[in-house]
Amino acid sequence: MSDYSMIKASAPGSIMLMGEHAVVRGAQAIACAVNRYIHVELTPRDDDQLFVHSELGDYRATLHELPDDPELQFVVATLRHWQPRLPSGLELRVESEFSHRVGLGSSAAVVAALTLALSNFTEADMNNEQLFDAALQVIHEVQNGRGSGTDLAASIYGGLIAYRVVPRELIPLKGLPEISLWYVGYKMKTPAVLELVERKAAAFPSLYASLDRLMEGCSLQARLAIEMSDWQSLGELMNFYQGLLDALGVNDGKLSELVYRLRATAGIYGAKISGSGLGDCVVALGAGQPEGLAYEQISVAVSAQGACCSRR
Repeated sequence: MSDYSMIKASAPGSIMLMGEHAVVRGAQAIACAVNRYIHVELTPRDDDQLFVHSELGDYRATLHELPDDPELQFVVATLRHWQPRLPSGLELRVESEFSHRVGLGSSAAVVAALTLALSNFTEADMNNEQLFDAALQVIHEVQNGRGSGTDLAASIYGGLIAYRVVPRELIPLKGLPEISLWYVGYKMKTPAVLELVERKAAAFPSLYASLDRLMEGCSLQARLAIEMSDWQSLGELMNFYQGLLDALGVNDGKLSELVYRLRATAGIYGAKISGSGLGDCVVALGAGQPEGLAYEQISVAVSAQGACCSRR
């Protein structure tokens, strides 16, 4: 066993700014890490027992048998991935600075933080690219191969990034002006939304392929706007992309109301769904603060800090 008694790892949540849905079919996406984190504390044991303590529930198992737990499926899947290399039992404590109800990439963040902690525990000495590959494999196992890894990339690398799945492309971008995030009050799980879009696309394949091309073009223009610090244009491109998400079939009445209320606020350059849609969050670009908006605001800012780990 290693000569340290505790490992602490953390990973930030993330927001998708551009590229939702089209990224899984090869388009570029833009995302950022935010200053809300998931923390994992790993304490080695001198037996074969595994304990997990988290807000979603507690879990007990052994090195030899890791039963399913629907509330902790990403944690259990990550432990299974590392099971053959674990030198002993362990105790995990998982704490989050944000609710799993809201779309800040909580699943990706917890897998990133736990993968980093376990790689240190097993002395795997992974770099960020290896960490990303190991964590993405876990996410794909849980989500039946679905998920681009954009939120995972933002959580691991931090800051604002442009990301493409194949060929893999990850480009750090400049920071953003103030952003705000608003939770509509409910959300559909991402794999379910992706499956719904796949069914719709099968009925109108050429039209949905055209939407993908428009989304790709919008993301590329957004990247140029960011590089030029042209926030007015970036806001307009966010509004444009929102229209494409509407055509894709992932918008609804409450999301539309929230988007248009935010756009009508002085100081807001643009607003759109952040993430897969059919609930969850809307991101607004700019410093404006609407009055009397009956939705929950989640206080966030872009974070340059990605996943990190320490031993003691």
